[in-house]
Amino acid sequence: MSAINRRQFFQSAAAAGVVLQAPFVLAQSTERKFRTALIGSGWWGRNILKEAMACGHCRIAALCDVDSSTLETTAEQVNDQCADKPKTYVDFRELLDKERPEIAIIATPDHWHALQTIAALQAGAHVFVEKPTGQTVMESQAMLKAARQSGHIVQTGLHRRIGPHHVEAMKFLKSGAVGDVGMVRLFADSGGGREKPAPNSPPPEEMNWDLWCGPAPVRPFNGKLHPGGWRNFLDYANGTMGDWGVHWLDQVLWWNGEKYPRRIFCTGGRPIAGPAVLNDKEQTTDAPDHQAASFEFENFTCTWEHRHFGGNRTEKHQIGAYFYGTKGILHIGWRDGWTFYPVDGASKQIHGDAQLQEPDGHNLKLLWADFLEAIAQNRAPVAGIEIAHRSSILPLLAMVSWKVGRSIEWDGEKEQIVSDPQASQLLSRPYRAPWQYPQV
Repeated sequence: MSAINRRQFFQSAAAAGVVLQAPFVLAQSTERKFRTALIGSGWWGRNILKEAMACGHCRIAALCDVDSSTLETTAEQVNDQCADKPKTYVDFRELLDKERPEIAIIATPDHWHALQTIAALQAGAHVFVEKPTGQTVMESQAMLKAARQSGHIVQTGLHRRIGPHHVEAMKFLKSGAVGDVGMVRLFADSGGGREKPAPNSPPPEEMNWDLWCGPAPVRPFNGKLHPGGWRNFLDYANGTMGDWGVHWLDQVLWWNGEKYPRRIFCTGGRPIAGPAVLNDKEQTTDAPDHQAASFEFENFTCTWEHRHFGGNRTEKHQIGAYFYGTKGILHIGWRDGWTFYPVDGASKQIHGDAQLQEPDGHNLKLLWADFLEAIAQNRAPVAGIEIAHRSSILPLLAMVSWKVGRSIEWDGEKEQIVSDPQASQLLSRPYRAPWQYPQV
């Protein structure tokens, strides 16, 4: 019955002019192959690169990573899968200077996104950069300005913008079937508990650890930090708020069209994980083990919550967004698709199954195809820099609120914090010499 209800809805929606988004496909008439480079050749970078190789419109010209063993592994995979023989570089600046790629994929930790994106744009490349745009608000502003000045296309890794079941759910939401929405709740939970420090160690011989840290502070090398764990170290990212929050806050902006909230408050800490540890011998992560944030928009309130303890087995859905409307509640999730729960108990639920690209459960293939088509048509991509900037700064502003311990007022037109000099200072951060904060 739920499938019938879903079909009936989309038939009526189509009749009303609400057309479901079709997958983007680059016109096969073009034989052009874009000279493509990957900066950040680890696990996630290789996932994106796989789509570049599979699309048939890219020649992999160069790879970059501060770890020479990772470079070697990725180069071998490229050669095996598409017979390209990319040149390898440790320093992205040398790659951009010598190779002048037409497309640059940037899949490095968050603290590198701004400098590398701006450098790639200035070198003449279109850019596919992972989310969030920057680690600080002013980095994201600089990226946006550089993209506008360059005239090149910038796509970000907000793949839920094009994921089929997300598109389907958004059509349902925008149709008015949920009624007037007054509140949105976003949530993500995972396991965890008390965190024990891990011993520091010398960096691997094949790794340039100083260059990995780049403009950020240099911490002792630690297995908790690399590979992958950097997301929960605030020198290099913004914890779960920055990593997961940007995806779901982006869904809110996609739905409503309001570009910014007027007030943000965030609280949280590490009562379960314990105090952060950093010394010459050992360290832990330092991101909060839980946070709750509120974003006050003009016409609705949005809340975010995450925690790394306790699990979430008392709710049907473990992750996602609840849109609370006068006609019912819409849940948009990840692997559980989307479901509408009518306020009228006599009406039946409407459900759409998840439609994901496995094994990772994302939709990079569609996002990459849209990127290439945007380049070919010189149009804005579905997750372009203008969109991604507005979505990325929301979790960054929540982190500012958390750090100062109070709510902040945000002037979205001027992109300034109102009457709070201490909080305003946190819109940027000092860079480690000789790196210079981006000025465009």
